[in-house]
Amino acid sequence: MAHSLASQASRFMRASVVAIVCGSVLSSVSALAQTAPAPAPPPTPVAFQEALLNAANTVFSKANLQGAPDRIPLVIDPLIDGSTGAQSTATQSMERRIAALVRSNYPRFEVTPFTAEAIAKLPVVLIGTFTAINNAAVAGGARDVYRVCLALADLKTNRIISKGATRALPEGIDPTPTTFFAASPAFVRDPATEAYIKNCQGTRLGDPIDQVYVDRIQVAVHVNNGIEAYNAKNYEEALEHFEKARRAPGGEQLRVFNGLYLANWKLNRREAAREAFGRIVDFGLEAQRLSVKFLFMPNSARFGTDRGVDYTTWVREIALRTVKAGKCLEVVGHTSATGSADVNDRLSLQRAEYVKGRLHEATLGANATTFVAKGAGSSELIVGTGRDDASDALDRRVEFKTIPCAVPIAKNEKIDRAVRPTRASNGNSANSRRATEDGEYSALRIPRGIESEIQRYLNSGGLRQLMDD
Repeated sequence: MAHSLASQASRFMRASVVAIVCGSVLSSVSALAQTAPAPAPPPTPVAFQEALLNAANTVFSKANLQGAPDRIPLVIDPLIDGSTGAQSTATQSMERRIAALVRSNYPRFEVTPFTAEAIAKLPVVLIGTFTAINNAAVAGGARDVYRVCLALADLKTNRIISKGATRALPEGIDPTPTTFFAASPAFVRDPATEAYIKNCQGTRLGDPIDQVYVDRIQVAVHVNNGIEAYNAKNYEEALEHFEKARRAPGGEQLRVFNGLYLANWKLNRREAAREAFGRIVDFGLEAQRLSVKFLFMPNSARFGTDRGVDYTTWVREIALRTVKAGKCLEVVGHTSATGSADVNDRLSLQRAEYVKGRLHEATLGANATTFVAKGAGSSELIVGTGRDDASDALDRRVEFKTIPCAVPIAKNEKIDRAVRPTRASNGNSANSRRATEDGEYSALRIPRGIESEIQRYLNSGGLRQLMDD
């Protein structure tokens, strides 16, 4: 009896101490929050052309050119959408406007084509992103402005030597993807594209250029040549450039695999196109996430009838390569924000269930738990402009996420004690008392963000003082 009372008193004392410490830390956090300064107002967006010129003039007029020659070669690595990595009508018009500005106002810079020969001379490279965002930085808020981000990367010094950023009103902007990106079947977070975006959006003046970007810029030349050839309907030439990119170090990129698929499909080389799409699937499985632009009939869970798309091959390659890799997939349907949340949630789940059914049909021997369906509605937008056209097609995607494969539990199999919730026991044994105590302590959860503060408090001698009092 005495032992039981002592044990209860000990537990009460420990819980009380933690509660007092947590209360003290939370009070301090609350006091700090009350005295925190008000956030700065968001930047004022301006008309598109004005925003572009402001950013461009800033980046060229304030460039750190110490030690640079009188004439500085400048290469423009094609600007992209900061969310999707796609080139668009807007980004191409920005490149032309910037090149004209440099030739007229900044003659020290010599605009040079984006070629392997030019890159070998280690020029200054202009990179830039154009991204729809919420101007007030409200999470989930309407993406009501575009952020223009420009940066100059000096390949000789391996440094970011200038940056400029502004915000543009959406009027007069055409974010329609170029032909290549509009036709690309899949989207995966690609290290090469992520490195490009990071150089613009995730660096400060004087920072080193992202090494992944530096290592793969020669591949980017081949990729850009292939994209330009595809947009011009020169499919044989496009295929040659994408093959060169694939064979080069660092050529295992999504844009390369998309290009191989698209060029082979246009050349009616169906087996080569199938193999290229299979590489896209493998790339996505390795990245643990793959988004595919399945186009559905309006307000329907059935595929559209686009004759230029072979959804049967897409589904089969995803299914067979997933099973071969011994993986399982969560099939997630997505919609744009148009319409009510309830309708979007229901429609996204119906589309995910439809694709899941097609995957099972393609792999008759697959386990029933290999593919599971989930509807995300419009809760995970990538573009978020709500235009419901080619520019935000990725918001209406079907996404495949690798998940742990479920292991069915036999009907009479007992759940292991280690994973069963601990409950208080009426037993009098030492083991049962320890289980009860461990269960009670494991239920005590310290809020995130204050654990380090509690540890600092305990280490400072505060606990000893509290116990002495």
